[in-house]
Amino acid sequence: MSRAGLTRFADRTALLTAAASGIGEATAYRLAAEGASVLVTDVDAEGARRVAEEVRARGGRARHRGLDVTSADAWAEAVEAVTSWTGHLDVLHLNAGRNRRGAAHELDDAAWHDQLRLCLDSVFYGVRAAVPLLRIARGAVVITSSVHAAIGFKGFPAYAAAKGGIGALVRQLAVEYGGEIRFNSVLPGAVVTALWAQTPPEVQVRTAARAPVGRLGTPEDIAAAVAFFASDDASFITGQNLLVDGGRSISSHE
Repeated sequence: MSRAGLTRFADRTALLTAAASGIGEATAYRLAAEGASVLVTDVDAEGARRVAEEVRARGGRARHRGLDVTSADAWAEAVEAVTSWTGHLDVLHLNAGRNRRGAAHELDDAAWHDQLRLCLDSVFYGVRAAVPLLRIARGAVVITSSVHAAIGFKGFPAYAAAKGGIGALVRQLAVEYGGEIRFNSVLPGAVVTALWAQTPPEVQVRTAARAPVGRLGTPEDIAAAVAFFASDDASFITGQNLLVDGGRSISSHE
């Protein structure tokens, strides 16, 4: 069943990473509700299976597979799985990431490179593997970045560097592939995922108050932005990095 009559992704295939929970899960439901066949991937293969089953229970079309986004070989296998399933790839949502705290003087080499590998290298691997199919489909790539790419927060240099790198890469890729593939990113602010749900209520209230809209975001808020960028509604938009943060980045940081 389509979402409110929308069928923007009918006959299209989407591959989503880190889709076993949070933003990726919400995006899987959103794209499937609008007609997409979704390949739900995650390093948590069991979680990916659960989401794919839920997509099918809602009347959508989905498969799942485990995917280590930091492995070029795993990416080649994931793209081959898409080819074997539907024969085409129209949407790639690169959503993997982890926010690891530690000031610059507190991070060792392994921690620094681990953050860059998961948040930035994985984007390169995914794009490189998927470009041949995306070119044929004249598809769209949407990357989950972060408000950390736009404003500074103490204790997150590696995460900010990785997410900031996504912004530059998006612009480069948009130029590189011109009219063949569109590239955009969304920069979520504070979103109520499983991690945020574990924070003390007073912290959530204080954080929400810093955004002009007066609330935390939901995974569905971000999924809506991803769906827009991935759809033909955004056919004249590429190389953009959209803040989806309730206005947090334009308000006082006090």
